[in-house]
Amino acid sequence: MSKADNPFRYFHSSPEIIRMVVMLYVRYPLSLRNVEDLLFERGYDLCHETVRLWWNRFGPMFAADIRRQRVSRMKGFRQWRWHLDEMYVKLNGEMVYLWRAVDHEGEVLESYVTKKRDKSAALVFMKKALKRHGKAETIVTDGLKSYPAAMRDLGNEDRREMARWLNNRVENSHLPFRRRERAMLRFRQMKSLQKFASVHASIHNHFNSERHLIDRETYKARRSAALAEWQILAA
Repeated sequence: MSKADNPFRYFHSSPEIIRMVVMLYVRYPLSLRNVEDLLFERGYDLCHETVRLWWNRFGPMFAADIRRQRVSRMKGFRQWRWHLDEMYVKLNGEMVYLWRAVDHEGEVLESYVTKKRDKSAALVFMKKALKRHGKAETIVTDGLKSYPAAMRDLGNEDRREMARWLNNRVENSHLPFRRRERAMLRFRQMKSLQKFASVHASIHNHFNSERHLIDRETYKARRSAALAEWQILAA
């Protein structure tokens, strides 16, 4: 990478510190000041506003890099089943909807924020997911009528499945975001919610090793590989 293309060229701190700050803030349920204190204990004197600046500046960049690599790898695999769901998020005292698509392995495919959960919102959300990830053999949804209406327009209503407990995969995938949301004391703008939801999904996917399904040695190897890949993002 040339000096002109280096995204860290205007910053005095090393790229390693910037990556660590972004990872701590987005991945874990920590506030800006929590991250500041943790870094101070390790000998790095940063203001919490610097943490805010870095995650806003580099978070989307790292997430896009992760998403690009993972999408290119996943295109060679069979898209077996998607799980779609929407969750309430409080925004300045009002409820908005965060639509999320998760595959059969728990990989968060798409996140999209809207003020309504009608057919048009579902249609835009599903088009975004289909454009990026291709078609799935089966799409699992809950009983919201917006899903079959949107899928009817897309011509894939025959792929829809709905049954009790069948959508637990995506329901459980909401939990990491909920924990992170509480630590941030909610959101104030739809733009910031959309940005954080997308960045959080990509970073969560990157470090999610399905620890409960594998043995300790395999988990350690996957964790080391994920961390090594993280340390060369935007390099």
